[in-house]
Amino acid sequence: MSEELFIPTSSDKTEKYRSLIPQIEGLVMDEPDLIANLANVASALKYGMGFFWVGFYLVKSDELVLGPFQGPIACTRIKKGKGVCGTAWEKGEPILVPDVEQFPGHIACSSDSRSEIVLPAFKDGQVHLILDVDSDKLNDFDETDRQYLLKVMGLIESRL
Repeated sequence: MSEELFIPTSSDKTEKYRSLIPQIEGLVMDEPDLIANLANVASALKYGMGFFWVGFYLVKSDELVLGPFQGPIACTRIKKGKGVCGTAWEKGEPILVPDVEQFPGHIACSSDSRSEIVLPAFKDGQVHLILDVDSDKLNDFDETDRQYLLKVMGLIESRL
């Protein structure tokens, strides 16, 4: 796979994802290293979709620890059940937040973050890592994002 993305600039969100997903699959398909794959996926999502912040948190003992990301400096460690990421880990399900200011216990790693979507990846039935995507716009994520980001997480889970 080439280390260059092709995303049609005039496409709507769905078409961008449809173009991006096979390219992400090509990036991770033959690479066994998890950190390398997470780094490339974070970059592909950030630049392919124009997100404000994209990153991964890995479950290590009793907390999430920052992994590969693209965007401003981020929180390094998050406890289970804390903030959007910790809550997604605790519940084991995606969480879509239209306005982070309205999410009880939101952890403000960046004051520019306005909306967020967080999805877990599983290994052996347990949450292994979290994908966190932030926008600097309110209500920027929807069911389309959830649907396609779940496909991305499926690609990651296949490599765990």
